[in-house]
Amino acid sequence: MSDWPEVPQFPAGFRWGAATAAFQIEGSLHADGRGASIWDSFPTNNGDTAATATDSYRRWRDDVDLLSGVGANAYRFSVAWPRIQADGTGAPNPLGLDHYDRLVDELCARGIDPAVTLYHWDLPQALEDAGGWLNRDTAARFADYSAHVHARLGDRVKLWITHNEPFVHAAYGYTLGQHAPGRILLGESFPAVHHLLLSHGLATAALRAAGATNIGITHNLAPISPASDAPEDAVAAARFDGWQNRVFCDPVLLGRYPDGLDELFPGASDVIADGDAAVIGAPLDFLGVNYYNPYLVRASAASPLGFEFAEHEGVAHTAFGWPIVPEGLTRLLLELRDRYDLPPVYITENGASFADTLDDRDRIDYLAGHLTALRAAIDAGVDVRGYFCWSLLDNFEWAEGYAQRFGLVRVDFETGERTPRESYAFFRSLATR
Repeated sequence: MSDWPEVPQFPAGFRWGAATAAFQIEGSLHADGRGASIWDSFPTNNGDTAATATDSYRRWRDDVDLLSGVGANAYRFSVAWPRIQADGTGAPNPLGLDHYDRLVDELCARGIDPAVTLYHWDLPQALEDAGGWLNRDTAARFADYSAHVHARLGDRVKLWITHNEPFVHAAYGYTLGQHAPGRILLGESFPAVHHLLLSHGLATAALRAAGATNIGITHNLAPISPASDAPEDAVAAARFDGWQNRVFCDPVLLGRYPDGLDELFPGASDVIADGDAAVIGAPLDFLGVNYYNPYLVRASAASPLGFEFAEHEGVAHTAFGWPIVPEGLTRLLLELRDRYDLPPVYITENGASFADTLDDRDRIDYLAGHLTALRAAIDAGVDVRGYFCWSLLDNFEWAEGYAQRFGLVRVDFETGERTPRESYAFFRSLATR
């Protein structure tokens, strides 16, 4: 359409894709030997469940048709650990592997590169019952599971992502209790942080031993600023930057945790065993970056964390209430470049929830703004290899249930009917030009 916003060209070989997560789309929670996950019974804010979601376990061919139709040359999806090992241990379930085998075959037949996320928050419930990510043994079990997936899919998968957003999973699942498994441990949640990162390192070693290449991890990252010139706000912003960004990036990119770790998590040093840093800090082939918005932070004596977020004034917001600041993506990538010896980068998630319409010009403007900001970072020297829009489909948005719609494709959650939005056509115009 002539009135679509202009977006700069991207380099040859750039991967254009969309992203999903198993628990958010698959449904069929009891099919083919799948075990229970920590999310199966976790209460949402409105009573929704993921029993059906978008029914993608049965309708995956429809989703591949949509990927092909939008011009995607890559698809980031996650494997559900409980489908591969019902209780998180032991021999793999062939029926679960068969499902992803068929999906990968069809993607390859359509010229769409499979990008597999091994863990997108759906821990087998049996492992949670044994301590979950607070238990160091869970990290070893994750490496075993990763090797099983590679043994079946490794000859065709182009990108391996060990974890999606370990900060969110640890912070909301173990620190604040707002996501599964719902533990509220505050500063005592560091074992979950460390064992998630350790499991990344162990899985990376297992994958490499089996011959895998192109292995990375996806972090959700954000540029963070103090809400005012007050010194206490600068301290609060640095504290949050340390928690969200540095505690998760420094170990994998620098081979060590940032200074001040024990101030964030008292006793954290006691959790770290000799040799862990080397395991976690094994070189990455790429870094996955999920970007949604920046943060303004101010000190707060009333918060158990010591800080709170301030509102961004004068900018539009998504239906989720998130500020829309595309230039924050440029800033974030340049800060990463300056802070680390940065490997190649993929934007593994970027997108927004908006009102449930098909004429979704707000989503088009969002995508155009962020892609323009991404091109600016490339022009400034950041090696960005691809962009995955979140999301291909409206889906089950964790604790929000079906209330937030992120899809290029609208889903009728009663019938499963899929209807491409205008943003789908806009994304196709970029991916196929």
